[in-house]
Amino acid sequence: MDLLDLLGRTPATLATCESLTGGLLGATLTSVAGASAVYRGGLITYATDLKHSLAGVDAGELARDGAVAISTALAMAAGARETCRADWGVGVTGVAGPDPQEGHPAGTVFIAVADRSGAAAREYRFDGDRHTIRTRSVEEALRRLLEACRQA
Repeated sequence: MDLLDLLGRTPATLATCESLTGGLLGATLTSVAGASAVYRGGLITYATDLKHSLAGVDAGELARDGAVAISTALAMAAGARETCRADWGVGVTGVAGPDPQEGHPAGTVFIAVADRSGAAAREYRFDGDRHTIRTRSVEEALRRLLEACRQA
């Protein structure tokens, strides 16, 4: 995987914080031999309260913005980075469906990437069933991280 190779050459480490993907991002990373050289670990914060207690997302921010929000993805990425003592953090939150959540339709996804200088996030709208939305979320998270690492 190009991403792991790039992180290994830097050298830099990575941590994840996942909600709708439920560990699929971490599983995808660790399916590559040698991932342990750069992947520190991850947080699976499927329940909203875990976004606060494990990833450090501000409780007031969660109450105001909800679990499916750009601010939550940003805080999840930063929280993963800090909690796992990694150079890079990735946060993924959204709605895999089939039902809406917090007024957001299925396929609404927020992905954030954080490093020591800050974090950036984007909103996505993926079509398809739960499997497709989750898979597309992982693919896009990896693409965004690779892009950020190349620009660093």
